[in-house]
Amino acid sequence: MTPDTATAAPAAGSAAAKSSYKGSRPTWCPGCGDYGVLACLDKALQAYGRPEWEVVVVSGIGCSSRFPFFMNTYGFHSAHGRALTVATGLKLARPDLTVVCTGGDGDALAIGGNHFFHTMRRNVDLTYILMDNQIYGMTKGQTAPTSAVGMETKSSPYGNVEPPVDPCWAALTMGATFVAQTASHDPAQMTALILEALRHPGMAFVNCLSPCVTFNEVMDKEYFKAHGDPLPPDWDPSDFEAAIRLLRNAGDRFPLGLIHRRIEPTLGQRVENITNRIRAQAGEADVLSIARQFL
Repeated sequence: MTPDTATAAPAAGSAAAKSSYKGSRPTWCPGCGDYGVLACLDKALQAYGRPEWEVVVVSGIGCSSRFPFFMNTYGFHSAHGRALTVATGLKLARPDLTVVCTGGDGDALAIGGNHFFHTMRRNVDLTYILMDNQIYGMTKGQTAPTSAVGMETKSSPYGNVEPPVDPCWAALTMGATFVAQTASHDPAQMTALILEALRHPGMAFVNCLSPCVTFNEVMDKEYFKAHGDPLPPDWDPSDFEAAIRLLRNAGDRFPLGLIHRRIEPTLGQRVENITNRIRAQAGEADVLSIARQFL
């Protein structure tokens, strides 16, 4: 991916939205919930309205991390758990681009857990779509960070003994300014939430319950339907304490909807403020004179 080539393209908003942002044909298992997430992201981007050369999809490793191959936008398929670091650097270098991260619960919360924490607290202006199937699917069915206690997998044949991570709880307590949860069986809600996340100025996290019908047959579409609880119409997403209580008391239920949203300065804005202050005090740097100090 070479985002610098986008500098010759028309300015933001100067071109009509594409009729589809999808790229090559997906290669997931038949019935995978990720197909629904892909369709919803495509619809959300159409409503968002930016041309494809102003959108970048960054992923890590895993079934869901193959998203860049299936999108007709710029894309970067990074290393395991490192999508958010790549996306952070890209957004700081090119704040004019819309940067979307995609990944699974293992990629985000196991090997990528450290980067997940710091990206949330920094309030990077990104949209992170996590496809949560509660299993390691690409490596053929091992216990993942979100797997329930007692779940029998190839790596836990006598039952998982570790308590699961709640991705929304992790994002909320680590500092994300937009936290939502949805499921692939409700495409209308998922599309609307992803669109809100794209428009949010700051770290927007959307946890998508996306069944793995091959290696986690118990948690299929009907399971998530039965265990999902749409937020009430009068839910106030600005109430941080209420969001904390909601997730703390959720148990084996999945609150569905916009859980929390607030507006705070982003990492990019804070960096820009410092840069502008230094330039005002010292003027533009003489790159050649600085380089001579090291020659």
